[in-house]
Parts: sequence; structure tokens; C-alpha cells
Amino acid sequence: MIRICGSLARAGYEVLLVGRRRPASRPLRKEPFEQKRLSCFFDKGKLFYLEYNLRLFFFLLATPFDVVCSVDLDTILPGFLSSRIKGKPCVYDAHEYFTEVPEVVRRPAVKRIWEGVARFTIPRLAYAYTVGPGLARLLEERYGTPFAVIRNVPLPIAGPPKSPEPTAGAPIILYQGALNEGRGLEWAIEAMQEVEGAVLWLAGEGDLSANLRRRVQELGLESKVQFLGFIPPNELQALTSKAYIGLNLLENKGLSYYYSLANKAFDYIQAGVPSLNMAFPEYIQLQQEFGVFILLESLSAPAISRAIDGLLRDEEKYQRIRSNCLEAGKSLNWEKEEKRLLAFYQQISLP
Repeated sequence: MIRICGSLARAGYEVLLVGRRRPASRPLRKEPFEQKRLSCFFDKGKLFYLEYNLRLFFFLLATPFDVVCSVDLDTILPGFLSSRIKGKPCVYDAHEYFTEVPEVVRRPAVKRIWEGVARFTIPRLAYAYTVGPGLARLLEERYGTPFAVIRNVPLPIAGPPKSPEPTAGAPIILYQGALNEGRGLEWAIEAMQEVEGAVLWLAGEGDLSANLRRRVQELGLESKVQFLGFIPPNELQALTSKAYIGLNLLENKGLSYYYSLANKAFDYIQAGVPSLNMAFPEYIQLQQEFGVFILLESLSAPAISRAIDGLLRDEEKYQRIRSNCLEAGKSLNWEKEEKRLLAFYQQISLP
């Protein structure tokens, strides 16, 4: 959202980014747009979603705007209702197919609630976009609303590309992102039992943080797996450039992940870091066009360890993929993609 809001602000829009304050929230960095955090009594669960949506709705009612953009389904009701009351356009920014993420799919009652929210709001919207063509097609077919595609690609790295940085002589295998269900993290940790001469860095926190740390201890992998905690977005690019191999191992636990186009995949490409990805449609298409991934047909610890060993042992193959990443990064970056974003907002008809 920082990239999107920054691009809109630099294009002359007055932008206000609204989020929520968490107990561990860091101070806001100065940006070329306004920022507001709403405080909630509840931190998670049904009561949190209810409280946050109510607070956001009344905040939007009291705040003048010409366009409101709701990011994902869990903020769409306040945006949609306030826009209807004020007679203003509402934009839906779908970073995922919300009703098809693993945390929702495995809870039928919760899934029905969010599906009801989606059916009530999305077909009534004139403006929507998502992160990839696969999700755009699915959402259009499901709700009848056209979805533009604006990919979550990073800013280009300034200066010449850096070579991967060893830590005590060990190449770094990096996962960056939330430590949540369906990310293949349990398998990646298991795989490190068979991987020699490399370390795994997990950059992020999430619902599985405690369980994953406990599993590392049970397997005696403390020297091979390091938890870096939450890394601010402005520091991720430098961290990613240190990696030798990147991980983006989504489990096929719903259509959202199967048709995903995760921003971490583009982060690895931009940094010149070959990465392991699942052989899902969007990654297959990128691989056919650019040759930047190792694709896994199935997710298991042996499959991951074999793929990692293959890159560690085959220098020629590694350098070929790294070179492909650096070349692909010249087109898969935010300087190119923000033109689509600005064109999207320019075509919104204001009352």
C-alpha cells in the first residue's frame, strides 16, 4: 500500500491511508501522503472484525473523500456503505481471493459470512483491481464485476546488482512474509534437515510463529534456521539482496493461493535471487516467459531439499537463472506498473 499511495500522491492526489494500531506497531514513517491508525479494544477474532469495521465506517462518514479504496474483503463493507451514503465511488483492491484463503476455507461458518459480504458488495462496484490475471478472471466470473490487473511488483533496485552475501560461509535461503498457514513453512523447516552448507532465514511473524520456533527446537535446527522477526518494508529490499535462494511455497488450500501472484516472487526477481515456487498457473506463465524460478510439482520436505541442493551444486544453472531474474526485473518493477495504477484511477468518473 505504501507504493500505491506514494504513486497516487506524487501524481497529485491527496491520499489518506487508514489502518489499525496494533500493540507492536512501529512509529509511522514520513510519507508523501497522510496516514491514520485506528485503535481497537479487540486484537483478533470476530469481535475484532466487528469493532474495526464499525470504527472504520464511522471514521469514513466523518472524513471527506472523493474516492474510497477498500483493500481486501475485510474492509469492503465500511468503504462500500460510506461511499453509497455520500454518493462517491468505491474501489475494491483485492490482494487475494479472500473467501478462498486457507484460514477461511477450513471454517465453513466464517466462509459463509464473508461470501455473503462479497455477494452484497462486489457486484455493485464499478471499479476493482487485483494482483494477477488468474484472480481477475475468477473474480469477474464469480461476481460479474470487471477487475483490472495491477501487480504487486517492487521498485527497481538502485545501482548495480549485488552478489548474494554469505553468512559465515553459508548461503542464505530466505522466506519473507507472514508466518501463516498454507505457506509451506513447516515443509521448508523439515527440509533443512537434509540441506547442508546453507541457512534458512524466516523474515516475518504470524499465526504460526510460536509453532515454527518450537518445531525448529524439536528438530535441533537452531544453527540452520533463524527467525528474523518482522522486517519493515523499507528494509526488505536490502535483506532480500543478501539471499542466495528465495522461497515462495504456497500450499494448494484454496483458489486464492492456487491463482496467487505473491509480491515476494517479484521481490526475489528484482534482487536477482532464484526462487522456489509451486507449479501454479501464474508462476508457470512467468517461468515460460522469463525463466526465473524452480517450480515444484508437489510440496514436501524431500522435494524442497532436492530443489535447494540442485541450485547449490549447479553453479551454471544458478547463474543462468540469476541472470534471467536481473533481466526480468527491468520490466517487472513498479516504475512500469504504476502507469497502470494511474490510468485506472484517471478513468474513475467522479460525481
